[in-house]
Amino acid sequence: MDRRTLLKLSGLSLVGATAGCLEGEEEEGTTAATTTAESGGGGGEETTTATEESGGSGSSYTIGMVDSLTGSLAPYGERNTRGRELGLAAVNEVGIGSEGASLNISVEDDESTNQGGVNGAQKLVNQDGVPLLIGSVGSGVSIAIHDSVTNDAGVVQISQNSTSPELTTRPELLRMSPSGAAKGQALAGLVSDDGHDTVAVTWINNDYGTGLSDVFAETFESELGGTVAYNEPHDQGQSSYSGILTEMASTDASAWIFLTYANEYTVMVNEGFDQGYNTSVDYYGAESTVADSIIENTPAGSMDGMKGITESAPQDQENYQNFVAAFEENYDATPTVWSAYAYDAVTVAALAIEAADEFTGEALSSVVRDVTRPEGEEVFNFEEAAAVLRDGGSPSDINYQGVSGPVDLDENGDPPGYYQIYNVEDHEYVFGDYITS
Repeated sequence: MDRRTLLKLSGLSLVGATAGCLEGEEEEGTTAATTTAESGGGGGEETTTATEESGGSGSSYTIGMVDSLTGSLAPYGERNTRGRELGLAAVNEVGIGSEGASLNISVEDDESTNQGGVNGAQKLVNQDGVPLLIGSVGSGVSIAIHDSVTNDAGVVQISQNSTSPELTTRPELLRMSPSGAAKGQALAGLVSDDGHDTVAVTWINNDYGTGLSDVFAETFESELGGTVAYNEPHDQGQSSYSGILTEMASTDASAWIFLTYANEYTVMVNEGFDQGYNTSVDYYGAESTVADSIIENTPAGSMDGMKGITESAPQDQENYQNFVAAFEENYDATPTVWSAYAYDAVTVAALAIEAADEFTGEALSSVVRDVTRPEGEEVFNFEEAAAVLRDGGSPSDINYQGVSGPVDLDENGDPPGYYQIYNVEDHEYVFGDYITS
């Protein structure tokens, strides 16, 4: 990654961005600004350093990350990898502290399961001794890591992608992506505005699916006067969901709501196409039914007309445009907001290290919210924020404006929400109006 690209990420040049395209999941990522090696077993990338090392300009800090490199959530994990790499490169171009220490990230694979996430987090916290951990994609995985590992250990945890409203009940579990509560309400409104008064909902049987489906059903029935004729879970990783689809078809629902992941939705779309359901009802979904792998592994016309609500980024914001330009230059693809969340998670972690008195979970926890709050001076990249801190500013003197939008972590560890309506036309995702919470 050359200096010109890194300067873009530091906000020193402005280049236009093309919105509305998805990252090509088949693209290979590049490694930026840290030396990594593939580890055996269920692990992902592992750095050679696990704690702060002394030695002037040679010093470094290592934090952990639990990400979905395999399993149902792997398409989203790949997007995180790219955002993580760009964020790490931008931080290390500046360096942390007066000595310009480097930041390393040790990555473990959660295999898209709660237990895999706990195993990876235990290695990072108990063996490698990291005081801050980024992770994960799945809400259930992030909650399992918090409840079983980071909370008792006093380790700061920042989820890059988890959206379940359940995370709000754990104030020490921070996240870059907004709660799904506002998204569930917006999705219910979209379905109702399209003229549907009876719907069938199927949701993946974990914290993500439970939280989102509860908000959707409550809003659709209690606030909008609709009827949820079917509201049942499905298990992750099944080879067929024909039984679920048959039960949904037995209702008089005119709209089907899929609150699930990419792999599961792909199976459902293919089976629904075989049975002709796609022509008799309207499909709706949320952010996890947006993935290149879905388009690539389903036949043309199998979900045309589908609509949904997904998280988005402020595409007219300069630092987001700089992020997009650097992403396109390095990966020959346009990012989704999920890569931007991963980028922001790395940046917020680095700012906490820059601002804290020492490299411990307790010290990092005491400043990590402050560097994002609206009371401080708006800064749009790590370099600007570090300059304020090094000039005598306190953590509360800066307000990091992420490439994904304002972070502004509240008392529950939640950022504000920024959403976009999408639909499927000619077997491609098309993005339209914005909604803010």
